[in-house]
Amino acid sequence: MATSPLRTRLLPARRTYDGTQIAAQWALRNLGIFGDSAVAFLGPCDVPTEALHDIEDRRAGEFLRAREMLHLIVEHFGERLDGAVWRQRILVTLASELLRERRIGVRRSGNDLFVGRRKLSVSIASCGALSAKIHLGINIDPAGAPVPAIGLARLRVPARPFARSLLSDYAAECSSALRAQAKAIAL
Repeated sequence: MATSPLRTRLLPARRTYDGTQIAAQWALRNLGIFGDSAVAFLGPCDVPTEALHDIEDRRAGEFLRAREMLHLIVEHFGERLDGAVWRQRILVTLASELLRERRIGVRRSGNDLFVGRRKLSVSIASCGALSAKIHLGINIDPAGAPVPAIGLARLRVPARPFARSLLSDYAAECSSALRAQAKAIAL
């Protein structure tokens, strides 16, 4: 379980998410961010089948593609996969709460968000020897998606302010959880 404050950053430049960002220490190697982090950026999504980290999707020959997404890359050191999946669900729930505040009829199913029958997001949680990683991709312009999809642009949600709010809310949730751990009296 993580014991250090979460560092957040919204990158100014666009980047393509291709699946390599889910590698351990991506934020350290590419951005100089040490420790637990949540990094957001805007850009296309283009993940071929062989780069997927979901066995069912890989076996089915699936791929990820969208013209423009908001990507969140989260890393927690010392975390197991079960904890990473719960953190992923919290992150997705926070995104849905922000959208509901805007009176958008969003529905969460596991780690995915939907508006009506159209998919708004993709997400994966995975673990390695060093850390747990989460990718949450929220469509802005879903053109090219392999399933019926919708994006923030169609919902009239400005992506960068939404990203800032989501990073802030997730960091606050992580900080609150650390505080809850620190103040608990052992059994």
